[in-house]
Amino acid sequence: MRVEPLSIEGAFVVTPRQHRDDRGVFLESFRGDVLAEHLGHRPDVVQSNVSVSSRGTVRGIHVSNVPPGQAKYVTALTGSLLDVVVDLRTGSPTFGRHEAVLLDTDERRAVYLAEGLGHGFCALEDDTTAMYLCTAVYDPATEYGVNPLDPALGIEWPLGPTPLLSPKDAAAPGLEEAVAAGRLPSWEACRERAAALAQRADRAAPS
Repeated sequence: MRVEPLSIEGAFVVTPRQHRDDRGVFLESFRGDVLAEHLGHRPDVVQSNVSVSSRGTVRGIHVSNVPPGQAKYVTALTGSLLDVVVDLRTGSPTFGRHEAVLLDTDERRAVYLAEGLGHGFCALEDDTTAMYLCTAVYDPATEYGVNPLDPALGIEWPLGPTPLLSPKDAAAPGLEEAVAAGRLPSWEACRERAAALAQRADRAAPS
């Protein structure tokens, strides 16, 4: 598989190598050892989430506080979606920037986003199934949201200006309000967390 960094530090797009024949297709959708070459540590996946969304649904923007944070590895199992990574780490040189990646069942790409990065997506087809591999279990006490329609984010969601949102996402604060409330992780805390994960990986490596 090919792992390429996005312009936001800690975010990568992963393109697997697909093997096709008369029976269908086979691919390795996740390789922790390959990701470790780019992250400095192997992601410790402890929870897998699956969501099925109707066309025009937007989920997010969600982020978990750091520490411990929650890194995610997201791919589409059916349908297609526009996956969006937002830098919500206060003090980051790319704070507020976002990147969008098409995830579908053609290229079967995935997006990895490190702890402290915000995540959301828009389903482009009915019955779009997304799978998230997560490095921490869901904790409602440490997860926050930023309104995906906040003009400060500048996200141009496809399929029109009025996507289908959950009540929770629709009521989420804008970026400025989230900063003022101290709800977002800091760049410093995220860098410290990344360094701690790398040190843990070094200690665990065979001598």
